Amino acid sequence: MSDANGETTSVTQNNQQQNGKERCSSTEEKEIPREPALTCKDINIKTELECLVKLLDGKISKDEEVAIEELHQYLIEDEGSWALGDNFLVFVQRVLREQTFSPDTRIHMIRTLAFAALKDDVIIILHQDRRDHTLMNFGFDIEKHTPEEQQAWALFMCNLFEHVSPSEWEYSGQTLSNIRVTTKVAVHCILSNCPMLKNIGTMMLYNVAIKEVKTVVFDDVAVELTMAILQFFQSSPNEDQIFRACKALARFLEVSPDVAAIIQMIGPHPKQFSGKSERVDDLIKTISRKVPA
Repeated sequence: MSDANGETTSVTQNNQQQNGKERCSSTEEKEIPREPALTCKDINIKTELECLVKLLDGKISKDEEVAIEELHQYLIEDEGSWALGDNFLVFVQRVLREQTFSPDTRIHMIRTLAFAALKDDVIIILHQDRRDHTLMNFGFDIEKHTPEEQQAWALFMCNLFEHVSPSEWEYSGQTLSNIRVTTKVAVHCILSNCPMLKNIGTMMLYNVAIKEVKTVVFDDVAVELTMAILQFFQSSPNEDQIFRACKALARFLEVSPDVAAIIQMIGPHPKQFSGKSERVDDLIKTISRKVPA
């Protein structure tokens, strides 16, 4: 697992758009490029596709076989997203939704999507999903999936930080957005007993901290993630994870007036990690200026 070398940017959305149930955010300030997002690049896409093809053999239609061929062109032959036909995402939705497909099939499909999320034109795939939001809704229900599916989905959500901008929609009577789904997945991950989920969860925390711009939604998210981080601090995290979590706390202190009080009331104060490394100590000093230990 490695950190990305690319730079994350976001597009300013000046005009509120209404398209069915989706409303793109219109209240955000233009985001200044910051550090590159942390992403998961150790995905052997050839192996993932080979496994996926074997698991789907004899179970899909001719049109869906074409979708697999298109996916190969997009990911292996490095064709642009134009290689994916209109029915591609319909096929993905069926694999994710229908229980006739095995969990292993979904895992390889999701890991394939996680690799695709690193491509700069992955937004085209998400645009195909604007009506049903199958991908994000699958993530919102992360606790309902098998542990292996959860790990694959965490990879996908983490890698989306390379290029994807915010949007919101309705699901099961709730108004969701990319950041709300990301928040739920990140909290689920860092509070999990699975080391892999914990690690990816802290990567997502870091990505939220460096990428999200100030919004009312982000203010609420900062509070929720802060409470999860404080609980996470009691799980003996390693230095990388402590750094990412402290980076997020320092950012949340900038955007939400409630975060300092939560750290003081709930604890533990990150000062307990003093001496872990110079970069952690620097963040603890930043946090302590607003939240004395």
